[in-house]
Amino acid sequence: MRLPKVIPIKYEPDYRTNRIGRYAGGQFFADITGAYQEGVAPGPDWRGQQRMYAVLHRFDDGGQHAGSDIWFAGVRADGNTVVERAEQVLSGWLSDIEPVTFCDIAIRLFRVEFDNVVFGLIDETHDDPDQGHGGPWAELYPRGLGFHAPWNGEYDT
Repeated sequence: MRLPKVIPIKYEPDYRTNRIGRYAGGQFFADITGAYQEGVAPGPDWRGQQRMYAVLHRFDDGGQHAGSDIWFAGVRADGNTVVERAEQVLSGWLSDIEPVTFCDIAIRLFRVEFDNVVFGLIDETHDDPDQGHGGPWAELYPRGLGFHAPWNGEYDT
């Protein structure tokens, strides 16, 4: 069994998928997220290693990736000002695509690399059911949301 061509993602106000929905150009997934650059394993100084990003992924009506805006705001160790700066940038991007409607979306797999960090919805299905997640699985990076059957938009973290 393989992944569906289009993966539904459920809108959840005040939670991890609270900034997803539709705009005149199609669909979007917006987020403020922390990530580690490729090859960096979080250590005792994880706050100095975790990089914070404002992210806006855009998709057409069929769920095909149409582009991404990604902005590095600083490291978590810099405190709340990093998140505040990222929120300001993301708010500006969302106002640029207004009007927006926050709602469920359905998107296709995609991958974007920025600043030595992978962003995207990536197929992590293994042919061996004893490896990985035990079946078809798509993971949203760097957020770490896992989507799987019954493909109803709900996710695991």
